[in-house]
Amino acid sequence: MATPKKGRNASAQSKPGRSLALILIALVALTGGMFASGHTKPRLGIDLAGGTSITLRAVPEAGNEAAINKTNMDTAVSIMERRVNGLGVSEAEVQTQGDRNIVVNIPKGTNSEQARKQVGTTAKLYFRPVLATEVAGGKGAASPSPSPTGSPSGKPSGGAGDKPEATDKGSASPSATPTTQGRAVTGALKADATPSASASDKGKASPSPSASGGSAEADASALQAKYAQLDCTDEKTRSSVGDGVKASEPTLACGKNSQGQWQKYILGPAEVDGTDVDKAQAVLNTQTGAGWTVTMDFTDGGAKKFADITGKLAQNQSPQNQFAIVLDGDVVSDPYVRQALTGGNAEISGNFNQQSAKDLSNMLSYGALPLTFKVDSMTTVTAALGGDQLQAGLIAGAIGLALVVIYLLAYYRGLSFIAILSLLVSAALTYTLMALLGPAIGFALNLPAVCGAIVAIGITADSFIVYFERVRDEIREGRTLRPAVERAWPRARRTILVSDFVSFLAAAVLFIVTVGKVRGFAFTLGLTTLLDVVVVFLFTKPLLTLMARRKFFASGHKWSGLDPKSLGAQPPLRRTRRPAAPVDPKEA
Repeated sequence: MATPKKGRNASAQSKPGRSLALILIALVALTGGMFASGHTKPRLGIDLAGGTSITLRAVPEAGNEAAINKTNMDTAVSIMERRVNGLGVSEAEVQTQGDRNIVVNIPKGTNSEQARKQVGTTAKLYFRPVLATEVAGGKGAASPSPSPTGSPSGKPSGGAGDKPEATDKGSASPSATPTTQGRAVTGALKADATPSASASDKGKASPSPSASGGSAEADASALQAKYAQLDCTDEKTRSSVGDGVKASEPTLACGKNSQGQWQKYILGPAEVDGTDVDKAQAVLNTQTGAGWTVTMDFTDGGAKKFADITGKLAQNQSPQNQFAIVLDGDVVSDPYVRQALTGGNAEISGNFNQQSAKDLSNMLSYGALPLTFKVDSMTTVTAALGGDQLQAGLIAGAIGLALVVIYLLAYYRGLSFIAILSLLVSAALTYTLMALLGPAIGFALNLPAVCGAIVAIGITADSFIVYFERVRDEIREGRTLRPAVERAWPRARRTILVSDFVSFLAAAVLFIVTVGKVRGFAFTLGLTTLLDVVVVFLFTKPLLTLMARRKFFASGHKWSGLDPKSLGAQPPLRRTRRPAAPVDPKEA
């Protein structure tokens, strides 16, 4: 019976090389991936890398103070988070401050500029018909011709052939544009200025033509006069365009065309708003050769509204066959239509590249906020303060690590060599994973995350101590080192797994129930706890098994940390034969 048992122990002790080779391969692969991807450093959060902090203040529309409530503020925070994260910005923070303020912290890094622009763009999203448009030429620019005509090529005039085009998703566009005469600008304003022209006001009684005609004509003339004087090249003028205008009223707007020039617009009442868009995404259309396009799926109600407005626009000539996608008073796109789009979805194609298509789809997906916000302040956050705190944290971590190493050297002596190597392997795995998780999932290292990594030093060292003490207990009972290492492992393994499971569970709960930077601490703590299990199973235990075969440790050298005498080991248990029972002479 003893021989097979010895064979099983020898077999178990002959496998540590496989485990060490496995963790070495994993470490080399992660390091190679880190250098191959070009991300050799972890991405830093706003407190370490700097960035932009934006404070947005909710303002009531038409004096509706009741709209500014906790539910709408939380909804706005959720939409802003998705809008910023949709651009791939790491560690962006969006949180409420007080009753009506939202603070957005955007760290310096990839796409932070686009995120800053889109977060500042917080008003509701509208689809408005284009009544007139021209390149902004400054104050006193000439108005467009009241009666635009079709171009000889059959495409809308005024450069519409270079503009984005809205079509049914997956359907081919008609080969010719309808030649119905377009509406005059003044006539269009008079028609669309009435409340009944807006899809959002359906069901309301509209005033009679005799009562409203004079007022509508006066409003149209006033709007045309403002349009003639509008200078979209002036930033201050652009920021005030559309202030106080309701969705049911025509308005002025500015936007950039595909050549990067500022374009000014007269827009009709909103027919569709952002809440009617169910989903939008950027798609590379290789089948039709259209390049990057933006697809939109509408809600049931939005599909009907969109079919109605595109049916009306398709009967007109440029520019009145276009609709403008307006976000916070800026026209982000102005596609034209050739037919009514009735399928509940649409595709916008044009001169898009990947970035511009993603920007537009992001605005369409997350552009509708329940409140209107104004930018109260926008400040640049430097990394100086965070850098000082990081330096102090690293010094504290280095001191703690040095104390751990000193304790291991003084108490465990030769065993401390195994513990220090295990700590180095754990640190290397943690660093490479943090560097790779930055571009992969947007993980960014902030100050709480650094604290989590420092706390993990104690968790990892605790696992080593549990195993070492189990081995020393076996030696105290009189066993030699090699069987002591194998017998101690099952009990130590159970304790280590229970301890790490509790730490990981705490980190997971903290990550779920908290927001902001605290989640960085929880994520790092959970990651390092998992790595502790990997290192102990695949490195520490196999390495100790190999070291137990070396004479320095196996002989119980006084500097090995496993000296039986210093541990107070009992003499080995020896079996003794029972004395034979005396034989009765009479029985013999």
